[in-house]
Amino acid sequence: MIQTRGLTKDFVVSRDETVHAVRGIDLDIAPGELVAVLGPNGAGKSTTIRMLTTLVRPTAGSATVAGTDVVADPATVRRHIGYVGQGNGAGHQQRAADELTLQGQVYGLDRAAARRRTGELLEALDLTALARRKVGDLSGGQRRRLDVALGLVHAPRLLFLDEPTTGLDPHNRANLWEHIARLRAEHDMTIVLTTHYLDEADTMAERVVVVDHGQVIADDTADGLKRTLAGDRVVLTAAVGGTASLVASLVERVPGARDVTVDGSRVEGRVADAAAAVPGLVLAASAAGAPLLEALAVRPTLDDVFLALTGRSLRDDGPHAGDDSTDDPTQEAAA
Repeated sequence: MIQTRGLTKDFVVSRDETVHAVRGIDLDIAPGELVAVLGPNGAGKSTTIRMLTTLVRPTAGSATVAGTDVVADPATVRRHIGYVGQGNGAGHQQRAADELTLQGQVYGLDRAAARRRTGELLEALDLTALARRKVGDLSGGQRRRLDVALGLVHAPRLLFLDEPTTGLDPHNRANLWEHIARLRAEHDMTIVLTTHYLDEADTMAERVVVVDHGQVIADDTADGLKRTLAGDRVVLTAAVGGTASLVASLVERVPGARDVTVDGSRVEGRVADAAAAVPGLVLAASAAGAPLLEALAVRPTLDDVFLALTGRSLRDDGPHAGDDSTDDPTQEAAA
């Protein structure tokens, strides 16, 4: 569904300054996949999405989307994709149903077909009761469901979701994802998602692609990334003063142990299987005269993966840390 080779985008800021926003990305996404693209603000993920959706022309490399070259035939690409950006796509003074019907007509549906499609999407996204309400009077969650409907009005094979739940409360986030998951299953859509909510990427995506400094630095399932790049942790608290170093030595004997540290009475280390290691460590520590006050097996998160890859936490660069609507410095300067 998506294939890129050496996809590159440079922005000329001034005669003496060029920003290399995307540096030769190779990416393959199969039909039906849901792929999450993660990265800090300015990493290049938004520029990559903008090239794939034909909003920005690549500087070099190639990209085909739904079998069509994004440079040679952008109009055909647009007919095959849906795009839900970070901002609301509907006019705030327009009625929800009218916006959907107009969008359908823009994509070539006659008025009767556009109205039928509008009714289908309003029902599918639980918006039927709000059809005649002005967009500006809808809640944040309702507006985002309408944005998704606008992206789906022409029944695209591929849907791009750029930070679709930013600013929504947990209930509305879960509600939106419930609708998206059902529609995806019904229509076998391919979805490319960008998000700062790591739980969304962890639970919804079959693959996670991490982008930093304009390059893909990791590409695997969420579990695969956590297993190979972060690993389980054991966190042990010695009950008797001065025995933490002994506890640390026990941790170091566990298969796959690494990064063992001691901080006062607290011992922490990465192991291959924390859940299996903890009972044995509790028994060994007690037998060695270093009983434990607490023993925890901690499964890694995608934030641990991101920290291992980049040296910083994606949570520190979350949706309110700065505007990630574009990696284009010329647009930021204009704004």
